[in-house]
Amino acid sequence: MLSVEEARNALLDSINVLPVEHVEVELAWGRFLSATVHAPFPHPRFTQSAVDGYCLVWNPSVDRWQVVGTAAAGDASRHPLGPGECMRIFTGAALPPGADTVVMQEFVQRKDGWIGHGDAKLKPGANVRHEGEQFKAGEPLLQPGARIDPVAIGLLRSAGVTHLAVHRRPRIAVVVTGNEFCTPDAPQPGRVFSSNGEMLLAALRAEGALATLLHAPDDRAALRSVLSHALEGHELVITTGGVSVGELDLVRPALEDLATQVVFHKVAQKPGKPMLLGTWKDRLVMGLPGNPRAVMILYWMYVLPALRAMQGAAAPFLRTEQLPLAEGMAHKGGRAEFRAAVVRNGQVKLLRDEGSHMLSSLLQAEALAEVPAAPGELRQGSDIPVHYLPPR
Repeated sequence: MLSVEEARNALLDSINVLPVEHVEVELAWGRFLSATVHAPFPHPRFTQSAVDGYCLVWNPSVDRWQVVGTAAAGDASRHPLGPGECMRIFTGAALPPGADTVVMQEFVQRKDGWIGHGDAKLKPGANVRHEGEQFKAGEPLLQPGARIDPVAIGLLRSAGVTHLAVHRRPRIAVVVTGNEFCTPDAPQPGRVFSSNGEMLLAALRAEGALATLLHAPDDRAALRSVLSHALEGHELVITTGGVSVGELDLVRPALEDLATQVVFHKVAQKPGKPMLLGTWKDRLVMGLPGNPRAVMILYWMYVLPALRAMQGAAAPFLRTEQLPLAEGMAHKGGRAEFRAAVVRNGQVKLLRDEGSHMLSSLLQAEALAEVPAAPGELRQGSDIPVHYLPPR
């Protein structure tokens, strides 16, 4: 049985990065870059005013300036300013030739085409954005593996970038196994409502994945047929249920019937011990247990990183840091334990401990606290790894 660290390393070793495609910047949200993006233009593209006011040629001996024109955003005035001249200017407008300073309109007194100002702190170059101040043409903006978020889209468009090379999104099949499900409109004794498939589908789609939900009964031949179809048409296949070692746990036998290579089966963690990782040709298979809490925690710790790594992410795992426990706890050990947690005042507070079939405390969770596998007492203030959950 692998440790959590060994399982995560084995997962990364099993990933095949998907091919590259080119998309418009506006459609690249959530995608991962495959190549460095360089700025085709500087930003700002020209020296411009940072405020509404009056631009002028700095001269400490001048206290009156004649207004000779107006520069609005989008204009490119070619009228050069001489000594003692100024121009009304608006935020974002290009400075006319010769101008080097802008005085804010709040400090200006204007009369009969002349201005004076009361800004005692005005200095040469004040309130001016210089060409290339943020970046120059040819400078790298984003590196391979960077995830495109709204801020990145704004930065790239401000640089004049229109298209990006990104890795293709994986096609994913979620296969829910078992005979125990019924629907709320027809509840049946001894049966439960299906939730794992819908939960995974929602999580995957929130990440922008192309996901399909399939069902398979507890029958080896039928399960093999569904898995064969899933593997042929998808780069990632996720199963739920049937992955332990009972007589009706048929996921591993059905996968082996299809010549799937099992990378590992079982991880020393709670919840989620029965997890399976396999490869079929260049495809990835992840077998999750049937308990919903285990499914969601395994999604965050393994499935989501796999999804991101397949798209070339530079940092596919959840952001992690060591934080002190707000309260001490006893730990039986033997397996690492992932607990729902929140972070308050730089400390990690564990939420209610629940069975692997329960989801309630995950609703409030901001992070997963990883209680180490070693047994013993964890005192208040002991540092443990904290994995921050993605926004949801």
